[in-house]
Amino acid sequence: MKSVRGTVQTVALNIVVLTMLLTYALSRSFCKAFAEANSRSCSKLSPLYRAFATAPPTGCGENTDEVVTVQQLKSIMASNNFQLFDVRELTEYQAGHIPGAVNVPLGDLEVSLKLPTETFTQRFGVQAPLKEDDNIVFNCRSGVRSGQALGIARRLGFSKAKHLEGGYSAWENSN
Repeated sequence: MKSVRGTVQTVALNIVVLTMLLTYALSRSFCKAFAEANSRSCSKLSPLYRAFATAPPTGCGENTDEVVTVQQLKSIMASNNFQLFDVRELTEYQAGHIPGAVNVPLGDLEVSLKLPTETFTQRFGVQAPLKEDDNIVFNCRSGVRSGQALGIARRLGFSKAKHLEGGYSAWENSN
């Protein structure tokens, strides 16, 4: 009886340990480390890795310094001192966008933010954002891709960048 009980306890412990390892393997930290390690060798797949490594800042424990509401964005825009980047695909952007937004698709964002200032200006027709700028806002349709964009920007040193809560959909609903 004791050996059966010991075996059952050992199996149960092994299941708990395996569950913990699997949870870690599927966690954001693991995905982020995997993406960093493979982004150079698997450049065509790195946007897929990035999608898992840079989750949007939503949900429990959300940082309010990362999010801008529609009303806050309107106040920022009234000052005429803002940099709004729409990270949707060009066709989505062309179908409707927030006035003053510049289209930089999410898949191009990291490379674009690393461009020399002059090249960025030539490509997008606006000044390149600086890492210390506090007026950078990303938007998309619903806030998911802009959250990913924010993760990319923050990783690159744009520590004061924000993203629009609810995205273009929230903007449309407020007008």
